[in-house]
Amino acid sequence: MPPLVCPHWVGYSLIVPWRKWVHDPRKILGAHVREGMTVLEVGPGMGFFALPMARMVGERGKVVAVDVQETMLRSLEKRARSAGIADRIVTRVCQPRSLDVEDLAALVDFALLFAMVHEVPDVMALFRDVAVALKPGAACLVSEPRGHVTAERFAETLAIADAAGLAAIQTPKIAWSRSALLEKRAG
Repeated sequence: MPPLVCPHWVGYSLIVPWRKWVHDPRKILGAHVREGMTVLEVGPGMGFFALPMARMVGERGKVVAVDVQETMLRSLEKRARSAGIADRIVTRVCQPRSLDVEDLAALVDFALLFAMVHEVPDVMALFRDVAVALKPGAACLVSEPRGHVTAERFAETLAIADAAGLAAIQTPKIAWSRSALLEKRAG
């Protein structure tokens, strides 16, 4: 695991109910996630966004949750079972430098990278993997915490994403965050 990865125990502080006042999943993702979609979330932690997205994609959709920490994914699975939506979430343990999502090539309708890019040792590899998984024209929301990521560093992140085939098309306002909606270029 890279040295900057959020420890498992911190995951509990990221799923507290009051967080929805600041980062309401439906407000942040409602325009992007719809019923029947296949959604990829990288670094889902214990499922703050994955569980609401599983409800949003409905019975015909699925959320593929990829994380380097198996303990986070086990907690996510337990919470999904308790919520009755475990059949909509597929969890996968990945490697620090590879998402291992080649089998999802051009099958993903939307991807979410929330507060995790700054933890990745190879940002180019991350964005290349996401670009491979996304359908042409599909979107990816990247949001990084202002407390960890400077404006300059976020601009560098977006330049890397662009080089991987993901162009910034919007800059949504998300509390305490630097955010961009990216689109996979066709071809």
